[in-house]
Amino acid sequence: MRIPTLQLVLLFISLAGLAIAAGCSTPQDGTEDGADAAATTDHVRQQLAKYARHEMSCNLDRLDENQRAVLDELVAAAKVIDGIFFTQVYSRNPEIRDELEAGSGPDNEVLLNFFRINYGPFDRLEEDAPFIGEAAKPKGANFYPEDMTKEEFEAWITEHPGDREAFENTFTVIRREDGALKAIPYSEYYRLDLERAAAHLRRAAELTGNDSLRAFLNSRADAFLSNDYYQSDMDWMDIGDNLIDVTIGPYEVYEDNLFNYKAAFEAFICLRDPVESARLESIKGHLPAMERNLPIPDEYKNFNRGTESPISVVDVAISAGDTRAGVQTLAFNLPNDERVREAKGSKKVMLKNVLRAKYEKIYIPIARVVLEEGLAEQTDFEAFFNHTLLHEVSHGLGPGNLVLDGRETTVAKELKELYSGMEEAKADTLGVYNIQYLVDQGELAPERAEKAYVTFLGGIFRSIRFGVGAAHGKANIMILNYLLEHGGYVYDDATGRFGVNQATVADGFEKLATVLLTLQAEGDYEGATAFIEKYGTVPPTVEQALARLDDVPVDIDPHYELDE
Repeated sequence: MRIPTLQLVLLFISLAGLAIAAGCSTPQDGTEDGADAAATTDHVRQQLAKYARHEMSCNLDRLDENQRAVLDELVAAAKVIDGIFFTQVYSRNPEIRDELEAGSGPDNEVLLNFFRINYGPFDRLEEDAPFIGEAAKPKGANFYPEDMTKEEFEAWITEHPGDREAFENTFTVIRREDGALKAIPYSEYYRLDLERAAAHLRRAAELTGNDSLRAFLNSRADAFLSNDYYQSDMDWMDIGDNLIDVTIGPYEVYEDNLFNYKAAFEAFICLRDPVESARLESIKGHLPAMERNLPIPDEYKNFNRGTESPISVVDVAISAGDTRAGVQTLAFNLPNDERVREAKGSKKVMLKNVLRAKYEKIYIPIARVVLEEGLAEQTDFEAFFNHTLLHEVSHGLGPGNLVLDGRETTVAKELKELYSGMEEAKADTLGVYNIQYLVDQGELAPERAEKAYVTFLGGIFRSIRFGVGAAHGKANIMILNYLLEHGGYVYDDATGRFGVNQATVADGFEKLATVLLTLQAEGDYEGATAFIEKYGTVPPTVEQALARLDDVPVDIDPHYELDE
């Protein structure tokens, strides 16, 4: 159920004068619509309860006075970035927020809090269903004109081939001017905010005593104003040991559900755990061998990517923008620029305090409900952590740049809006596949493979609850359906629970890895479409299991000391 119009909701909560939703009218007595508004507000309360509030711990006492000054500048920059993302989600977000903040009704805080979590009036757990107003979220968010179709975009490029590079550029918005489509660089469109963010980065650069961090902060400030992020991505890869770990800029393309072309702004300001980071450094030495071990022909493999691939384990001090909206990020693997990946590889960052919070508050209760009796006891945090790490490592494996019919392109451009879901499915599948590889190499204890298969099965249900319209949810339901079909995972009709066939599950993951990697290597949009149509829907058995999880939160709502 959703709120029929924002005007009616605000009538119910005693706010007057808002007319965002066009064409709405209010009956004189307001009785029926008032009851409807009450019911929909109750629904928002139920959805809000799916996020478990969690006070995130991060020991800031480790910072000396100078480091704290650096951190404060970075936090200020992150908050500017947060505001840019807020406008990228939906063009009407600022006016809706202002009206909600001006309200004083008894339920206004509920709506405002849910609006804050979702970065807009669309429920990210219900495939962006509107909970304020009737308007659907534009597929292209606010990266394109709301009334622009895919066909119009593609027709424009066909008629104006010289515009292709700018239109498909990760760092441009598309706007309509005098009836014509136009690509505008982020550096121009978000100029005022990016100048503010750049100023904070430059002040942090002046304060830091770390030369490599200083180089990155200055080059990223330059990138905000030039729209060229290559050098700053290279500099980010070169940051040496430093207590403060910063990631800031436009990165992921999940918010663009029209083409997966446009990057959303985000920021992570973290404190690094040097002991844990050093422990995991040995993993990167296996990357070339992992690439060779992929279950696809050698011509499909990517032996040109760099292998520096540093791994950082951090506690998040504050996050902002794309990563903060709805479901929280556990870890990430950046940058996404294939030129940087081929030169240097990619950096894997594990958000340990977020991982721990999700494992304890979300994962364990789910596993106890959906897994066969006794299997939940075979899961552990190490397996949960290891798969998350190998998921991020696996983003850097397999096809990236492609040459198809003599044309240079990338997997992302060929798979278009399907790319995010298929890439997450690849990374999740290879995450398990590569745990088995590390066991075979003696890097991990033998029991780690069995625990990985079981722990990942429980984690599938955690991800599906994000909604199969989201990339991670879509990826996980595809993996589950494929493994059920091929016998690696099993369902017990009598108990309604899911289990693992340890004799066949490794073979199932290898076959699935072959399918997904081949679709990517061939840039096979039609094949990816068919795969998603076959495996990307939730079967009744899974729906029944999900229904038993109503009392378990879907995700955390993190609150950081530095939020204020």
